[in-house]
Amino acid sequence: MIGRLNHVAIAVPDLEAAADQYRNALGAKVGAPQDEHDHGVTVVFIELPNTKIELLYPLGENSPIQGFLEKNPAGGIHHICYEVDDILQARDHLLETGARVLGTGEPKTGAHGKPVLFLHPKDFNGCLVELEQV
Repeated sequence: MIGRLNHVAIAVPDLEAAADQYRNALGAKVGAPQDEHDHGVTVVFIELPNTKIELLYPLGENSPIQGFLEKNPAGGIHHICYEVDDILQARDHLLETGARVLGTGEPKTGAHGKPVLFLHPKDFNGCLVELEQV
């Protein structure tokens, strides 16, 4: 069921500074900021040869990233995203195994325009997991 690692998401307190650091210090290809209103974040993707890094910054006062940054003022890894071929089949299988899907259990559209779901971190060794249909 699980496919490639799609990205590692890092919450950052200063999106522009973080993007500049990847661009200038590491020579990475850095995308433009994208507001994702459904998820309450502004994202910037860093393109790597084998995956992506997603920089997350709060969008609006109800952003889930704001709470994360209050607990982790310097930022930090927020979640990892794996690809799946069929997100509904993956969801149903995970529910059968006792995993918890966050929210309503219905996929939302993610930053890549594809369906995504998040899995409870307590079910995956303390790591928030995002699944993205490819």
